[in-house]
Amino acid sequence: MISVATLGSHCSLQVLKGAKDEGLKTILVCEKKREKLYRRFSFIDELILVNSFSEILEQRCQSTLEKNNAVMIPHGTLIAQMTSEQIESIKTPIFGNKWILRWESDREMKEKLMREANLPVPRPVTNPKDINNLVIVKRQGAAGGKGYFMAANEQDYDKKRNQLISDGIISEDETLYIQEYAAGVLAYLQFFYSPLKEEVEFFGVDQRHESDIEGLARIPSEQQLKSDKVPSFNVIGNSPLVLRESLLDEVYRMGENFVEASKKLVAPGMNGPFCIEGVYDENAKFTSFEFSARIVAGTNIYMDGSPYYSLLFNEQMSMGKRIAREIKIADASNQLDIVTT
Repeated sequence: MISVATLGSHCSLQVLKGAKDEGLKTILVCEKKREKLYRRFSFIDELILVNSFSEILEQRCQSTLEKNNAVMIPHGTLIAQMTSEQIESIKTPIFGNKWILRWESDREMKEKLMREANLPVPRPVTNPKDINNLVIVKRQGAAGGKGYFMAANEQDYDKKRNQLISDGIISEDETLYIQEYAAGVLAYLQFFYSPLKEEVEFFGVDQRHESDIEGLARIPSEQQLKSDKVPSFNVIGNSPLVLRESLLDEVYRMGENFVEASKKLVAPGMNGPFCIEGVYDENAKFTSFEFSARIVAGTNIYMDGSPYYSLLFNEQMSMGKRIAREIKIADASNQLDIVTT
């Protein structure tokens, strides 16, 4: 019997609940400090306790996963806490395409894939000296917004970068990525691509709430100007969003273009869940500043199904359950090699 495994963080509860709903065994690789939390949930069949998630590379974890015929579901914590080399060395089959996670972690590779998909992207700024409009400065990988900052010119950039280095949030030798700031309504577009059906499904939309940049809006400008603190973009939570129906055709087209571009640049392509992240401006024009090549935490708000999936399935379908359904179908038809790497 096949089982589903993931790391105890990010969206693991949704993933394992969905797998259990599909009748699959569930395994959680769990840091010892969070054991009490995850013991609360009866749909988790087995915990592999570790001191740190990097222990998943060790023989003890690998043999347990192999014995249970496990498929590992990647999420943001895997990317944040392990290098691309470590992820690619995991022997347990990984749902989706583990090679594309390297493209998510590297800003230049990420931009290349987005341009190949014809997604409208903000202009990158290669040198702080060239900052002449408002920009956002980002770290590599899946940092959850922590350490991001906005700058208006080179002096502003240097001041805030040095402050974050002094606060221990970023390191002095860390490579930062600068792109022009795109203003508008935040919209994180969630998709699922099934290589078994060769079909893109639009799952839902979320918005992310970031601290303490959002809290600044409640502080009078006089007090804001007196503060030397560099605001954080650390993601705290998510809320649902429903788009105007007239925007859906373009949404599907962007998802399909992204899948086709992924097939060209990083075989076998973008299989499973992914997210195209950006903003809509006053003309309802979408600008994409990120993508995530795996399940995103924003799907947690739709554990009982999303408005858009209710149009595709005659049952409650979370993204975790959709992943498990794909694994079950692939296993039953001897096609697991198509949905895993």
